[in-house]
Amino acid sequence: MAYRDVYKSWQDDPEGFWMKAADAIDWDTPPSKALFDDKAPLYEWYRDARVNTCFNALDRHVVAGRGDQVAIIYDSPMTNTISEITYADLLTRVASLAGALKAKGITKGDRVIIYMPMVPEALEAMLACARLGAIHSVVFGGFAANELAVRIDDATPKAIVAASCGLEPGRVIHYKPLLDGAIYLATHKPEFCVVYQREQEVAELTEGRDVDWNDFQNGVEPADCVPVEGTHPAYILYTSGTTGAPKGVVRPTAGHLVALHWTMKSIYNVDPGDVFWAASDVGWVVGHSYICYGPLIHGNTTVVFEGKPVGTPDAGTFWRVIEQHKVKSFFTAPTAFRAVKREDPKGELIKEYDLSHLDQIYLAGERADPDTIEWMQDKLGKPVYDHWWQTETGYTIAGNPVGIEPMPVKLGSPTVAMPGYNVHILDDGGHQLPTGELGAIAVKLPLPPGTLPTLWNAEDRFVKSYLHTFPGYYETGDAGMIDEDGYLYIMARTDDVINVAGHRLSTGGMEEVLAAHPDVAECAVIGVTDQLKGQLPVGFVCLNKGTETSHEDVVRGCVKLVRDKIGPVAAFKLCTVVDRLPKTRSGKILRATMVKISDGADFKMPATIDDPAILDEIREALKSLGYAGG
Repeated sequence: MAYRDVYKSWQDDPEGFWMKAADAIDWDTPPSKALFDDKAPLYEWYRDARVNTCFNALDRHVVAGRGDQVAIIYDSPMTNTISEITYADLLTRVASLAGALKAKGITKGDRVIIYMPMVPEALEAMLACARLGAIHSVVFGGFAANELAVRIDDATPKAIVAASCGLEPGRVIHYKPLLDGAIYLATHKPEFCVVYQREQEVAELTEGRDVDWNDFQNGVEPADCVPVEGTHPAYILYTSGTTGAPKGVVRPTAGHLVALHWTMKSIYNVDPGDVFWAASDVGWVVGHSYICYGPLIHGNTTVVFEGKPVGTPDAGTFWRVIEQHKVKSFFTAPTAFRAVKREDPKGELIKEYDLSHLDQIYLAGERADPDTIEWMQDKLGKPVYDHWWQTETGYTIAGNPVGIEPMPVKLGSPTVAMPGYNVHILDDGGHQLPTGELGAIAVKLPLPPGTLPTLWNAEDRFVKSYLHTFPGYYETGDAGMIDEDGYLYIMARTDDVINVAGHRLSTGGMEEVLAAHPDVAECAVIGVTDQLKGQLPVGFVCLNKGTETSHEDVVRGCVKLVRDKIGPVAAFKLCTVVDRLPKTRSGKILRATMVKISDGADFKMPATIDDPAILDEIREALKSLGYAGG
């Protein structure tokens, strides 16, 4: 079947489509139906089923005789370590940890916070919780103590599983003092903490509360899988909220299993046994869906990579990992490739590696500018597919269904909506906009299986945040348009559509133009307040390594490019060269924070910021343009 046939089969019979997809999962009690709509606009999937995530990720592959297949390849340039764990070994390790947690009183429904770096033990902790029906909440290793405390108070965990430290190029991140500080600040106190001691730093344990990872598991009985209801939360994952209070996205167990299994072949085009690598972190949704759960549920080998795209040791790290481990399908953020392109603009390092096993590359997390995709296609000779999804959805809203039918790539578009997603472009009043017009992207309810049914302990906030603006729709918070072929274009967050003298303009469209400048490695455009025109765009550009063009000439070239491509209507005259852009640790550019700096507004330091010092550089750059303070 071609993509449009598959999509139409879902449209014609969504119930039948998702029941058929559910056949790929091993159920303790199969669902009698897929969708339960008696609580609309809150929908539930596979509510009457009973199932266990860990069984589907591990046990069933071992039972099927595939225990000797490698489940996890751990590759850490930070520690010069490469190791492999088979499905049988991983099952033994997870059952042991689950048994130890069970012996300490962790049962179905209890929450466990996981605060770890990119090591296999992080996945083991996630799967051990799933084995018991406990609800894990992974917090990015190294998060500030006050931010971890907020999550402790919201999730009220019975236990915390942490590592002694994390590693960054040239430094050790001390996790234990951050953990201790968070527990001190939190109103809720965990009953115990399990600490995985890394040889790079052995932390001092707090007597009466902390227990060593290995000692904890000595002499315990391995735990069996606990079946849970289809709607039982598999995990809580906190995403930043506009109010500053994090939103606890809930992931329902059964829909999560069905949806992720479907995506591994349909979107990422891998078969069981193939090596799949998502270069992300378990602290982000990509790490949940496509480092841990998706590949293992589908029977793939997943790569757990502890390193950076550059500096560990150079911009050839990605290619070394792909060659060495025979990666078939690779997924990372556009910002990672922009970093590689900046360090190795001619792609010289790519030529040193054999990438013949690599079939395709996927990008998500930030809008993929056409220039970066064209560079990758030219240097790698591989198909590069942008796709768009959110923490809230857990997997692709719009993408290229390569495993069903590779669709023609249109630069700047993540391609088409996946089955389950009925995507519309709406104006402020909720009316459908014509083809090619920029508006708010909304998805008609119900959302498909595995997407968030609510927020943790915050149903009212869930409705207000996502369902209130456009009744009958899920509000994505992104702005874009759909073309005559049904291709979706994500132009900006809704907040990043700026109004220049009455013209609604996408900052993403301007970034696309700036990124095409031969000396620009990456860029950001924000709208600053202007008394005459309402808002004016300001461009920030980072240059390729080795660029010999003067900053003044680059700025002049950028202004001319935007004027030529978008027109005088953009009023694009303000542009500056900076060394770095402020980003989250997952690579998202903090445009909203930059806007607040430009307008002199108060702002809360983003919890996920990679390096707060960059904000001072942005403030100075804005001052040089006459902004930063209104």
